[in-house]
Amino acid sequence: MYKFLGIVMSLLWKLHLIQALDLGISVAGNRPTASIGAEFGTLYTGQVARNTEHIYSFNYTNRPSQVDAFRVFVSSFANNLQYPVLFVVRQQKGVLSWEVPLIFRGLYQKTYPYQQVSRTLCPMELEEEAVPSEHFIFVDVASMAPFNVEYKLLVTRIKDFELHTGIAFDFTATPSQPEYFLYKFPENIDSVIIKVVSKNSYPCSVVSVQDIVCPVYDLDHNVEFNGIYQSMAKKAAITIQRKDFPNGQFYVVFVIKPEDYTCGGSAPIGIQDKENHTWNLQRVKDLQVTIVPSIKASVYVKAILLCLVIFLAFYLGTLIVAFVQYIRLQRKSVDSTYSPDDGAGTVTASHPISTSTPEGSSYGAIDESSSSGGGRNPSPAAIPRPRSYSDSSVEEESDFDTMPEIESDKNVIRTKTFLYVSDLSRKDRRIISKKYKIYLWNIITIAVFYALPVIQLVVTYQTVVNVTGNQDICYFNFLCAHPLGVLSAFNNILSNLGHVMLGFLFLLIVLRRDIHHRRSLENKNLYAMEYGIPKHFGLFYTMGVALTMEGVLSACYHVCPNYSNFQFDTSFMYMIAGLCMLKLYQTRHPDINASAYAAYASFAVVIFLAVLGVVFGKNNAWFWAIFTIIHVLGSLALSTHIYYMGRFKIDFGIFRRIAMVLYTDCMQKCSWPMYMDRMVLLVVGNLVNWSFAIFGLVYRPRDFASYMLGIFICNLLLYLAFYIIMKLRSSEKIQPMPLFCIIATAVIWASALYFFFQNLSSWEKTPAESREKNHECILMDFFDDHDIWHFLSAAAMFFSFLVLLTLDDDLDFVQRDQIPVF
Repeated sequence: MYKFLGIVMSLLWKLHLIQALDLGISVAGNRPTASIGAEFGTLYTGQVARNTEHIYSFNYTNRPSQVDAFRVFVSSFANNLQYPVLFVVRQQKGVLSWEVPLIFRGLYQKTYPYQQVSRTLCPMELEEEAVPSEHFIFVDVASMAPFNVEYKLLVTRIKDFELHTGIAFDFTATPSQPEYFLYKFPENIDSVIIKVVSKNSYPCSVVSVQDIVCPVYDLDHNVEFNGIYQSMAKKAAITIQRKDFPNGQFYVVFVIKPEDYTCGGSAPIGIQDKENHTWNLQRVKDLQVTIVPSIKASVYVKAILLCLVIFLAFYLGTLIVAFVQYIRLQRKSVDSTYSPDDGAGTVTASHPISTSTPEGSSYGAIDESSSSGGGRNPSPAAIPRPRSYSDSSVEEESDFDTMPEIESDKNVIRTKTFLYVSDLSRKDRRIISKKYKIYLWNIITIAVFYALPVIQLVVTYQTVVNVTGNQDICYFNFLCAHPLGVLSAFNNILSNLGHVMLGFLFLLIVLRRDIHHRRSLENKNLYAMEYGIPKHFGLFYTMGVALTMEGVLSACYHVCPNYSNFQFDTSFMYMIAGLCMLKLYQTRHPDINASAYAAYASFAVVIFLAVLGVVFGKNNAWFWAIFTIIHVLGSLALSTHIYYMGRFKIDFGIFRRIAMVLYTDCMQKCSWPMYMDRMVLLVVGNLVNWSFAIFGLVYRPRDFASYMLGIFICNLLLYLAFYIIMKLRSSEKIQPMPLFCIIATAVIWASALYFFFQNLSSWEKTPAESREKNHECILMDFFDDHDIWHFLSAAAMFFSFLVLLTLDDDLDFVQRDQIPVF
């Protein structure tokens, strides 16, 4: 029974085919009416309508150890989108279909029909030692139009379908005529870089790397469905590892987009019809692709060793310096006991003011006897007795002054024309030390709560990149991005090792000094208690932690640098610059420096403004107007607070008091400033800040984060220069170690900024525009310019910290009532 039904069905099927042939399946022109016999390289023309269908049959014999790839060119000049011509290509293991006109959709409901289309057919899987066999390709042409629609068909064999290592290949592509090629890994290569260049930025294109599977996604609406892809203007570079393609081969796909929004452009210009259609735009792009070998595993090892050797050399240098200092101190202790009578280490103070007896009748009087010798060398009898510190219960940070016994005269002290460190170091040493240790505990807390979500976020970013293959998420220098494991650019992460190692080294140096100072205090060493700059190491510890965290967060940022996580890389830079200024001010103003809570609140406001600037500051005049007002008023308020040594309260009435002072001191009776040095610094500082404010208001820089960082760095350099000038003007000396650190800091910062301004990428632009700035590696074929910036900036910040740590070492044996305040 079943056999009989099978015979009947076979007869009916044959009858249907015969009727179909009789109904008009024919090859255009004078060719025989049949579905076989079509030849490669021959142009066929014909007409189809609702009751006709043309079937073309192409046969070929596969070539062993070679890939047979074919390309189908079709066109139809019918402009009725309701009745397109349908093309269906049937192969042994797949079907490919499209219609002509082929419609691409853009933004704002725009459509772009193309009447000429060419597609590459998915090649047969290459089987080693395959026996030559015959294969068929069927091309079906049909239309539902009630009238005849003309078309053209051409099928050709692709000669240069396979790309070769190190050989450039030129070709052209359009939105309706995408291209893709095959690449096979050579036996001795495990990683390659696909480099694509074009002379023109537009039309925008997409470069995709896909596995050897059919179908190949080579149209604008589906190219992102599979594989790894990048948008491209003039440059594109994708690093591919053999482990990601177990069969050792892949397709490189090139798609031209119908619009240029993805690459920072706009909609193409063309004549639109009444239905918002733009026909047959000439969007042709000339491309050149070159596949070159990437670095080998041995280069990774050498790069890691280089980083370790460079920064371990700093540890070795520190050990040598510490050993030399230890030997020198041992010799001094053996030869003789230091005495202040020999005059070493004193400073020349013009008209020093005696403050050893705050409540005496001679308070504030000028000690004429000290000015005769250009300096004052105290005799043993004149050395003040060390203060006795009681175990006060008020040994914690608070908003109240901790000098109740001199509350009545602290304002008098701070209004003296000539101030000395002894005037501003009258509070209990232990209380002040605990005050500055709050900086350390606060920054550790901030670092923990800040770093944990950062790490979680960047891990998520990297996972999304690896899963989706979308390399437009992260803004790397793709011409020098070397992956390792799940990381896309391991070199950018490794180069931040210097911040971590040098930050830890600085903590060790500060710890050594802190231990030495504590032992001196425990031994009731008079010089540790009453001589030199008061030693408070809380801010130094904080700076070391900040440098270490800058390395950690910068590494996190470079896991996937983009618009959404830029603040990870800059937040601690703002804090480092601010902490350095606070430390420089605290050196000679230990009693009136800002509290940790006020300082970190200020940093939070700065970071908040930086985020607002990046989000809203590109073209918004209102934001720049508000920011300029905040910047100028903030500079004035801070200048007033510094000028009056903290006695001018910063509150809502500060501007009224400023106006009153200006009226009484400048308009009613013009007089010279009482504190001329301070006034000069603050005037120059305000001019610099106002210049920054005007520049921002006029030019509105796109990189607001770098703009803010520039403000901080310029203020820090200005204050440091003023400090050094005033130090030399006060006849103080700069010892060899801080002098070496100053020179090293200047040289390394200059070199670092050169590499910083190379601008290898920019998340302020589109990914395709950012890739136009990409450059090749410059060191060991592993590190790029930005990696060198990481190396040099870490070293520069380390030496900058050492400058602040050692700058006043020449004052260790000078009485505090002889060290001027500036």
